[in-house]
Amino acid sequence: MANDDGKVKRPQQVYTLVVEVGRKSGDGLPDKATGAALMIYASGVDEAEAVRETVAILKQADLAPLDVSGYGTLDERIEAGDEIPDEERALMQRALEENSVVVAQMTPFFD
Repeated sequence: MANDDGKVKRPQQVYTLVVEVGRKSGDGLPDKATGAALMIYASGVDEAEAVRETVAILKQADLAPLDVSGYGTLDERIEAGDEIPDEERALMQRALEENSVVVAQMTPFFD
């Protein structure tokens, strides 16, 4: 499927990402936390775009992203043997429909 300028439009997919964040003033993490891990579902035409969008949004939210690990699309995760509960699938679908970044879980780190 090509758009008006002749380029093929790639479909959006949802990628599962885990982002480690450090501390930053105004980040909203618990007082004694040293950082956190966020499980995120992010849409993009490829994983690199999903990562770029996620990092940009987290920075706007006064978080300090340090590291991003990608776990693939829903299909890739199923092929790898992951069991994906309905709640997780619903969040992935929401990210796809809204072309957005959904933070599914935040786990603060403490020393």
